[in-house]
Amino acid sequence: MDPMVTVCQRKINVRGRLLRIGSVEGDKYRFLEDPRPVIAALRACGTRIDLFTFMQRLPETTPNYSYPMEWDNLAVLPVTTFDHWWTQVLGFKGRNKAKQAEKKGIQLREILFDDQLVEGIWRIYNECPIRQGKRFPHYGMTLERTYEYAGTFLDASVFLGAFFENVLIGFAKLTMDETRTQAGLMHIVSMVQHRDKAPTNALIAQAVRSCAQRNIRYLVYSNFAYGNKQRDSLSDFKERNGFQRVDIPRYYVPLTWIGDLAFRTGMHHTLLERLPEPLIAKLRDYRAGWYNRKLQSVAEVR
Repeated sequence: MDPMVTVCQRKINVRGRLLRIGSVEGDKYRFLEDPRPVIAALRACGTRIDLFTFMQRLPETTPNYSYPMEWDNLAVLPVTTFDHWWTQVLGFKGRNKAKQAEKKGIQLREILFDDQLVEGIWRIYNECPIRQGKRFPHYGMTLERTYEYAGTFLDASVFLGAFFENVLIGFAKLTMDETRTQAGLMHIVSMVQHRDKAPTNALIAQAVRSCAQRNIRYLVYSNFAYGNKQRDSLSDFKERNGFQRVDIPRYYVPLTWIGDLAFRTGMHHTLLERLPEPLIAKLRDYRAGWYNRKLQSVAEVR
């Protein structure tokens, strides 16, 4: 687990060894009204943090601070009413997928966070080790760890369930910011064996409905693009469901000379983020092929 410090009643995650980067717990879901006292407290906290990073909250897309910054992005769906999204925003293919889920017996509802839900999430996590051509990081997670992982920010979260024959086959976790202006899809996962029923499309529809009922103005589905990565099936899925790329200022405040040097030289980004996209695309193809061969060999052994 990454270390954590608490300043100004805010929990700050610290990651990295050579370069230690701090961020607000729940970054992209939690925001700072005024970063100045937090930054001052981090300088004096006694824990070495080289860079502190934070994002602005929607709909503020113009830089409000003079700190060093780069452009980050989010996949954002402005929400007015469910009917407006369904008839005016949602694409033809996305609408058909959502209808397909209903026709095939998928039932949707908001659900309480309890032992039954955690067990259902645990079963979804442990269904398949490979998703979208790469290792699924939650595969092999214990039931106890699932409870801890899914149980963050419960006072500001809503859980959505997709059920088939009364069995949970997909879920989403909506986490609202402090002002309840936006809600982020912190988790949205469905069983691979039920993909023909389009449960993830159905969960997006329920997320829009839940936001509209609470007058939440923006539904956020993490990033629209990651680093230098080109469009892929996930970004296409987001766009078909009405999500748009919105560029948001991300600030990087150096707290030590190491942090200042790292930001100036770009070392605060991972190696994959610094490599050219054509090379990354080839590596992704190789990874997907390797995992496919690995799964096939396991199936043949069984």
